[in-house]
Amino acid sequence: MKIPTLHGLIDRRILVNFTADPADVAPLLPAPFRPQLYRGRAIVGICLIRLKNVRPKGFPDCVSISSENGAHRIAVEWEENGQLREGVYVPRRDTSLRWNALAGGRLFPGKHYLAKFAVTEAAGAYHVAFSSADGTRVAIEAQVAATFSPTSVFGTLENASRFLQRGAIGYSPNGQKLEGLRLATHSWAVQPLAVSQVYSSFFDNEALFPNNSVQFDNALLMTNIAHEWHPVAAK
Repeated sequence: MKIPTLHGLIDRRILVNFTADPADVAPLLPAPFRPQLYRGRAIVGICLIRLKNVRPKGFPDCVSISSENGAHRIAVEWEENGQLREGVYVPRRDTSLRWNALAGGRLFPGKHYLAKFAVTEAAGAYHVAFSSADGTRVAIEAQVAATFSPTSVFGTLENASRFLQRGAIGYSPNGQKLEGLRLATHSWAVQPLAVSQVYSSFFDNEALFPNNSVQFDNALLMTNIAHEWHPVAAK
């Protein structure tokens, strides 16, 4: 089934970014992808996103859905028609909405795991956590900050923002195919977050990332962003 163009509102999006050893990341990537490096490090992360009023383009609000979602991402690059392309490979997607889990691979790219989310937001403070039936867990405690992390590999908020904005195309596995979506936002603005606690059982899995090769780098916040998801050709 062809994935339709979807549109709605990104009510809240937290981008939790880590660095990793490229040698650990490369075996996790299907062809034609390879790790996209920044100052010699692979960039991996978690997108914790609350979507509102999402529906196929042209459909009325009454058929829209809203959900909390988590996606583990790996920044990648690949050659396509003689050109270098950038995007993200999304090996895992989790959702609060049973419909998303059922529609994964049909209306949305890739398998979606049904998860229980716990979210608290107040006065610029954010607690977002989820757990799935297969034991995958994610949690973050963060506060809106005035300054960007001085220890980040990106150096500045602007560098981090540009890098993440370029990764607008995401591919997810669905059987033997890699299904893709391109995120088109009507605006792009990020705020730095100061993180007091962060955990991902996926990135903490030493069978995938040995020797503590995944290291937290920074977290960014986006809010109230109108957007569209456009399907791209499967690989």
